Order: sequence, then structure tokens, then C-alpha cells
Amino acid sequence: MLCGAVLLVFTAQSASAQTLGLDEALSRVATSDPAIAANAARLEAADAAILQADIRPRDVVGVDFEDFAGTGPYSPLNRSQATGWYERTWERGGKREARIGAARADIAIVGAQNRVRLLDRLARVQAAWVESLAAEAAIPVAEARLADLQRVELDVVKRVTGALDPWFAAERARTNVAQAEIALEQARESARNARNNLAAWWGGSGDFKLDPAIFETLDLAVPPKENSADVAILAAELAAADAKVRLAETGNVADPSGRVGLRHFGEGNDLAIMVGGSIPLGTKNANRGNVTRAQAEKRAIEADVAVTRVEIEREIGKIVADRQLIASEVKRIDAEVLPSATRAVRLIRDGLARGGTAFTFLEFSQAQAAVSDARARRIELLRRFHLLGVRLDRLTGRHTPLLANMETTR
Repeated sequence: MLCGAVLLVFTAQSASAQTLGLDEALSRVATSDPAIAANAARLEAADAAILQADIRPRDVVGVDFEDFAGTGPYSPLNRSQATGWYERTWERGGKREARIGAARADIAIVGAQNRVRLLDRLARVQAAWVESLAAEAAIPVAEARLADLQRVELDVVKRVTGALDPWFAAERARTNVAQAEIALEQARESARNARNNLAAWWGGSGDFKLDPAIFETLDLAVPPKENSADVAILAAELAAADAKVRLAETGNVADPSGRVGLRHFGEGNDLAIMVGGSIPLGTKNANRGNVTRAQAEKRAIEADVAVTRVEIEREIGKIVADRQLIASEVKRIDAEVLPSATRAVRLIRDGLARGGTAFTFLEFSQAQAAVSDARARRIELLRRFHLLGVRLDRLTGRHTPLLANMETTR
């Protein structure tokens, strides 16, 4: 009864486990990723920069004391003068608008950088999902190998009992079965760890299932290209560089200042109003160096945009070619290698079961190793195929629509 109860519990857990697809995994991260709060804080800092850029030069209030100490008739305070004044500076040449424009351009850069960070995190989640699929795919391979070795162990024991094989063959068979049992336990534990690692991205648990058919799918279609997030950063930097050029050019325009004040004369206790102003001289080329530097930085970013576009296209082309090679090798393994290796194992096993002396356990072990190597090679190829697909999805911006939910969460 106790064993039955335990079996029912495990059966209920297996039945209730949800099959997790890639879209569901990414959606969970898109709504609970702590990186969203960090990106929101960066945008708030950029918003504060606009507020600061909108502030004009501060007005100045001052007091001057003259002739309050000296010799002869200027001592002590007989002929002192005190002036209280107020001064304001007027910005010219569109400095204030240029500052605000540069700050807004920086917000665009921060937004583009945040999008790249989020896409990179989604790519890492997708990679963890692929690793989970690969770990799950290794379990049936380990189970099949253990089942084959267990059947052969029974046959070898019969042959040893009938004096057809030496006793070490039986021991070797038991050793192989023990190793296969360990390998199966390790495969199941690796799959459990891979699921937990995937669930850690959204703070959940690994009590979900994965569809093995997805891992077996060799989809060579190239996702439609969205606007590249990496190029979008450079485009935002280019717009910011243009804004900085305009800001630097406004530094060549002089800003006049005006002053008004009230002067008190100690001698006679009289009052007088004073008015004054000033404007800097030689400002035509005062900011020439900064303008030249801003223009050079803009040209460098323009070149970087062209280079990045070419590099992305080149990497996409290489990934597509590599995936085609992998798909071709997987198909040949399925069509040529595995059927032949499996037939060899079946023929040797049948021969051992019939009690003939044409085959030995060593030959079976070698044939079984060939099958296991082919299956392991196939899983590794599929793993590489899907990991290259992760990079392809990242470069083409396949998961860009999910960013809308992540950005509005803030």
C-alpha cells in the first residue's frame, strides 16, 4: 500500500507538470526579470539630465564695499560706498535648446542600451532552455543503452553457465551494466539541474516538462530581420553626436550679462542707481577645438554603423552555413550510421542469445559503443544547432516584440 501511495504521488506530479515552451519561458522572464528595474533606474537618471539641461544660468546677487577703510579723508568710513547689485546672463545661440537636445539624445542611447541588455538576457534564457532540451534528450539514450546491456548480461550469464564464455565475460557484462546505471542516474540529475537552472531566471522551480520533439526539429528557416538592436545603439549615438556638434557650436556665441544695483554713499548718506553690462570678446573661435572633436566623433560613429552592419550580415551568413552543415550530418547519422550500427548490435546480440560461438562479448561491447557514440554525437550536433539558432535569433531580433512588455513594466 505504501509503495502504491508513493507511485500515485509521483504519477500525479508527472501529470500536473506543465510542458514549458520557449515562448512561455521568455514571457516569464519578461515579467519578472530584476534587470527591468535596473534599466528603469538608468532611464530615470537620463530623464533627470533633461531637467538639468533646461536650467538657465543662475542669477547672481552681490554686495560691494568700497572706501570703507583707508588713510586721510577715507578713514574711518567717512567716505565709504556700499553697492548691492543683481546680475543676469542671457544665453544666446540656442545653448539651452542644444543642451536639452543633447540630453534627449542621451536618453535614446540609454533606451537602446537597455534593449540590447534585455535581448542578451533573453538569449541566455533561450540558451538555458536549449541546454535543458539537450539534457532531457540524453536520458532516453542512456535508458536504451542500459536496457541493451541488461539483456546482453542475461545472455552472457547463460553462455558462461554453458561454458561458452569465460567467467570474466560475465563480470565485464555486470561492470558495463553498473556503468550504464550510473550514466542514467547522471543523465537524469543533469536534466533536473538544467531545468532548475532555467527556472532560476524567473525565480521558479523546475517542475515542468519539455517537449522532446522540439529538440529533434531541424528548422533551417532564417527569422525575418528586425531592426538590429546593436545598430540601433550606434544610430542613437550618431544622433547624440550630431546634437553634441550643435551644442559645441553654440559655445562660439557670446552670452551678455546685465547688472543693476543701488549704491549708498557714506558721505552725505545719499543713494544712486547703477546699471552695467558685459559681453565676452573673441568668442568666434573660442570653442573651435570642441567643435572639431565632436565632428570627428560623429564621423567615427558613422563608420562604425557601416562596419557593424557588415559584421552582422557576415555572422548571420556563417551561422546559416554552419547550421546547414550540422543538419546534413544529423540526417546522415539517422540515415546511414545509426541503422548500420544498430543492425550490428542486433545481429551480435541475437548470435549471443542463440548460444553460438561466432561472436564474443567484446565484439558486442564494441558495437554497442559505436551506437552510443553515434547517439551522443547526434545529441551534441542538435545542441550546437539550436545554440546557433539562439545567436541567430539574437542577431535578427526575433524576440524584440517581448521587449515592449519588459519596458512598460517599469
